[in-house]
Amino acid sequence: MTRMPQVTSRELISILMSQGFVQDRQSWSHLTLWHEQRRISITVPVHTGSGIGRGLAARIPKDAGFTAEDYMAWS
Repeated sequence: MTRMPQVTSRELISILMSQGFVQDRQSWSHLTLWHEQRRISITVPVHTGSGIGRGLAARIPKDAGFTAEDYMAWS
């Protein structure tokens, strides 16, 4: 099993956007991204100066339909 690295919300958002997600809306400290072809919306917490926990960093790409290996190849 591949262990997810510690990432910031900015890094995670950048990776998702490189895979076709676009910014849909932002509410307070949460950014929602949308992928038109997959018809999936993903919400990423945006907290300046802190990383996203490994569990959440693994869950978001999984919810977006990617494997941990896909994610590791992009980062």
